[in-house]
Amino acid sequence: MIDLYTWPTPNGHKIHIMLEETGLEYRVHPIDIGAGDQFKPEFLTISPNNKIPAMVDQRGPGGKPFPLAESGAMLFYLASKTGKFLPKDVRGRWEVMQWVMFQMGHVGPMLGQADHFLQYAPEKIGYPMNRYRNEANRLYGVVERRLEENEWVAGGEYSIADMSIMPWLRFPERQGVNIEDYPRLRKWRDRIAARPAVKKALEVLADRRRATPSFSKEQAEVLFGATQYARR
Repeated sequence: MIDLYTWPTPNGHKIHIMLEETGLEYRVHPIDIGAGDQFKPEFLTISPNNKIPAMVDQRGPGGKPFPLAESGAMLFYLASKTGKFLPKDVRGRWEVMQWVMFQMGHVGPMLGQADHFLQYAPEKIGYPMNRYRNEANRLYGVVERRLEENEWVAGGEYSIADMSIMPWLRFPERQGVNIEDYPRLRKWRDRIAARPAVKKALEVLADRRRATPSFSKEQAEVLFGATQYARR
């Protein structure tokens, strides 16, 4: 049994997808990031950086509970644990590693900033809006070109690299991107979204998100204001 501490965000969905694809048994513990659950002491013992997702594998190495945070590390851990979605040959493993790091270092941070400045920032300032819109389109272009020569992002097999990137590309309009400009990426994204395990994964806690469609001032303060930076 894996205890998963999560919320329906792109980073959360990466792990939901992996758990559903591998068939591992898991129990969901909602961490409402708009309400500040990520700052609670009990969560910080698992995720010191107060970010979701995080997990505790109750049958970790040596048969003992193993807490782990950071979604990229979690993907590699789950792939190693199950022997799935990560090539066994050295070349293939490092190629997957490269593209997961591409998501962790570029796709997540930059598309997150695009979404923030285009959707949530209280002041509409042209410089950051243009900068992150342009960077979002550049990154979509990187994936588009990669898919000209490969069926999947890391090569010939569906892997944790695809699971890592795809959730960030579900709502391109929020990032200033016209998906029609990236036909290969759209086809790849939609092919992943059609997988039964992915459909199920994307519904994890989706009812909680649908129940609160608006973004309140209180949530904005927790996510972007002084609460985020209080010393703990």
